[in-house]
Amino acid sequence: MKYVLAVLIGYLLGSINVSVIVSNYIYKRDVRRFGSHNAGATNMARVFGLGAGVIVLIGDVSKTIIAMLIAKLIGGAEAGNLCMVIAGGACIIGHTFPVYFKFKGGKGVAVGAALAFMIDWRVFLIAAAVFAIVFAITRIVSASSITAAFSDIIGCLLFFFLDKGSITVPELILGIFVGVLVIALHHQNIKRLIRHEEKKFVPKKRNTENGEEQK
Repeated sequence: MKYVLAVLIGYLLGSINVSVIVSNYIYKRDVRRFGSHNAGATNMARVFGLGAGVIVLIGDVSKTIIAMLIAKLIGGAEAGNLCMVIAGGACIIGHTFPVYFKFKGGKGVAVGAALAFMIDWRVFLIAAAVFAIVFAITRIVSASSITAAFSDIIGCLLFFFLDKGSITVPELILGIFVGVLVIALHHQNIKRLIRHEEKKFVPKKRNTENGEEQK
């Protein structure tokens, strides 16, 4: 029952897509209709401005951490860690395939970052550093997200084998799952990157009536 509750808590909280809620109820337009059509922080920043993107980023990170902490409390001393891991996996699935929004959500980058932090802060720092470096060089968020997701996998494997006990087997599985999922969800971006067609990130300075990006 504890594991079932962990799945439900993670999935239902993960399905609360902050970008869809903020765009529809504050900006009165669904962010999925504009820009990259993705329900995530980056597209919010492109369409509605950096402030909107930051709000979504904070919301997605917060819901992930809250879901995992609640599940850990439910699991108690014996099953807390496993319940936390299960909730984390369910949360990113809920974020990408939200039951409240016709299963059309984001690509899991912010949620994946929160999961990396909860697994091991060192893994998070590695992924964050890789993201920042790649973005500084390319100014392409998708390339930064893909390489950060890959570094998340490498980081989990590295600390699992070199620092015994710092990362449990369930946490390792979660880290690999998250990295693979985020990369897989960027398959269209990967195709555009190969064709050199992926656009650089340009945040919107102010709203326009049709929601098109203003450079």
